[in-house]
Amino acid sequence: MLYIMRHGKTDWNVRRKLQGRTDIPLNDEGRRMACEAGEKYKDVHFDVCYSSPLTRARETAELFLQGRNVPILTDDRLKEMCFGVYEGVENSFQIPDCPVNLLFRDPVHYVAVEGGESFRELFARTGAFLREVIDPQLREGRDVLIMGHGAMNCSIICQVKGLDLAHFWDCGMENCHLFELGEWTQRERTKDEI
Repeated sequence: MLYIMRHGKTDWNVRRKLQGRTDIPLNDEGRRMACEAGEKYKDVHFDVCYSSPLTRARETAELFLQGRNVPILTDDRLKEMCFGVYEGVENSFQIPDCPVNLLFRDPVHYVAVEGGESFRELFARTGAFLREVIDPQLREGRDVLIMGHGAMNCSIICQVKGLDLAHFWDCGMENCHLFELGEWTQRERTKDEI
């Protein structure tokens, strides 16, 4: 079985700052959320956890799985989507014609901002991770948790569920909420789908 979770809250989440690849730690509320989630989902079995190496995800995984004998392995392909020059921008929706806002409002027409990552690049790296790492584990009957980020997690959900880019944000990735994705069925996506 495949599960996915978004990290706990950070000060940048609270301030509505775009984090992306910027390595921001959990705040006290985020740490509390991770511990509470660990208690809430204590009866869900995991054989292994794959986490983004960014501090907020890795720390959430450690707190969430505290006291359980579940290995936590990091993979760079699970880092958050890169928002380029807009990382650190606060309340981007209050900036008229801010190009990064298309990422959230109209993902189909989003063009990567300067220094940022495109949806095609995001789907390529997370898709490779699913095929190379997750699919073999699920074929062995293992229960796998992915600990990641809002946009990165949505890219995985879209691929697992076969959703197109217009529905990218439909999953509504709440902090520390466990999503059960079931069995990953490997399927190649055409370039028109992303």
